[in-house]
Amino acid sequence: MTAGSQPTLRFDIAYPERLSRGLIFVKWLLAIPHAIVLNILGYVLYFTTALAFFLILILGRYPRGLWNFGVMVTRWQARYSAYVMLMRDEYPPFGDDDYPVWFHLEYPERLSRWKIFVKWLLLIPHFFVLSILMFAVLVVWFVAWWAILFTGRYPRGMFDFTTGVMRWFWRVTVYLLMLTDAYPPFSMDPDDPAPVAYLPAYGTATPSNW
Repeated sequence: MTAGSQPTLRFDIAYPERLSRGLIFVKWLLAIPHAIVLNILGYVLYFTTALAFFLILILGRYPRGLWNFGVMVTRWQARYSAYVMLMRDEYPPFGDDDYPVWFHLEYPERLSRWKIFVKWLLLIPHFFVLSILMFAVLVVWFVAWWAILFTGRYPRGMFDFTTGVMRWFWRVTVYLLMLTDAYPPFSMDPDDPAPVAYLPAYGTATPSNW
């Protein structure tokens, strides 16, 4: 799906055939360093997004360096979320590095000057639906925790549902952060299923797109 000439965010998570029973007890603890760094980077991102607002208004584009920083932080947050949501056992990298979470957004050469004033307003229907879906994800997470404990597996249907909600959430996020003008679809489905075929072999895929 696209909005105008800009593609939407491509997001997916490689499904793990087996997961550690022991890690589900300590992932939240192991992820604390990421939470601290991401909290700091979040404040920096607020500043750079505010700066980008005025630059888009004046120039009609998001300066590439600031855009790269915004995407890096958002991608990092997505990987961190996949880890603490029990969807992967690999410890997420600090920054951009190889990881089995596909998070790719094309750089927009031009952005609308007027949309920066109303993007939050246009997203209100998404906020309403996502508030319901996020509650469902918490229920799924609780059930998946017990499933992993007893079977060592994340039930595939639950995994796909959570991935879909996260895909929807991150598409809304990058739109709200003005990183794209592609209006997020009301859908949990991927717009490009091609990357899914080689997600498990992420070590040999293009790391810059993970």
